[in-house]
Amino acid sequence: MTERVRMAETGAQLLARVAGRQSLKDIGQHVFPEDGGPAQGDVVEFHGVEGSGKTEMLYHFMIHCVLPKDSGGLEVEVVFIDTDYHFDMLRLVSILEARLTPTAEENADSAESETEEAVRSCLRRLSVVHCSSSVQLLLTLHYLEGTFCSRPALCLLVIDSISAFYWVDRSSGGESLARQEANLRKCAELLNKFRRDYGIVVFATTHAIMRNYSSAAGSTPHGSSEASGSTPSWRNFTDFDKPYLCRTWQRILTQRLVFLKSERSPVDQKQVFTVACSTVRTKGVKKCTFYVTEEGIKFIEGQ
Repeated sequence: MTERVRMAETGAQLLARVAGRQSLKDIGQHVFPEDGGPAQGDVVEFHGVEGSGKTEMLYHFMIHCVLPKDSGGLEVEVVFIDTDYHFDMLRLVSILEARLTPTAEENADSAESETEEAVRSCLRRLSVVHCSSSVQLLLTLHYLEGTFCSRPALCLLVIDSISAFYWVDRSSGGESLARQEANLRKCAELLNKFRRDYGIVVFATTHAIMRNYSSAAGSTPHGSSEASGSTPSWRNFTDFDKPYLCRTWQRILTQRLVFLKSERSPVDQKQVFTVACSTVRTKGVKKCTFYVTEEGIKFIEGQ
């Protein structure tokens, strides 16, 4: 019986691979370097302090995924795992409405009803799950494997955040580092299986828990390494962006985005954010700046 189950699972994995999943490589041309976007099976970490724009950037990418192709989207499915209980459905819907309204205005009489139906259609491609512990997160990931097998249109798994239970697990794990990291390590192993066997792209946020108070006030996430031409990016860290999660998680990362809250624009006083992207496939760091509006993220060109 066990052998039959294994054969069935292998067949499902083969079907998922043969059916193929849509590429997300062009999902963030402002953020990711050329040829450095998230390919099938990539794992991207969004790292920064609270309020640095990580979740807004997640919403930006998620909306691009669930939007229909005729509205500039990819029309693929997304699973969002909310461990911080910060997911804001009203915020997501308001951005969706802003993106869909111009298309619906072609027929002014029924614009409102068309927009509402279009939003509903987009939301059908989004599944939201809440987890309140690392054990629950682990069980949720086990459950999702069957979903990945049966739904080749499901291309993106988002976890906000994967570091939510870091301190709780450290406290309950006693003196043993292995016990402290056990649940997160198992989660990372499952995510590695999902990306390898099913081509799922994983976006996960992590909170910055360390600060470098001795550094200059205006320092960038990777210091001055990019400007000076010294050894770049992927393994250069300050106290602010130093990895602290288990090695199993660090080994599966393919891209890392470090978010910083910059000073307000002197012209219109908008809060400006900076994101620096490092990848294992490209050299150097790509940086971009953006601000947040009611209609979502707006990138600042030429910076």
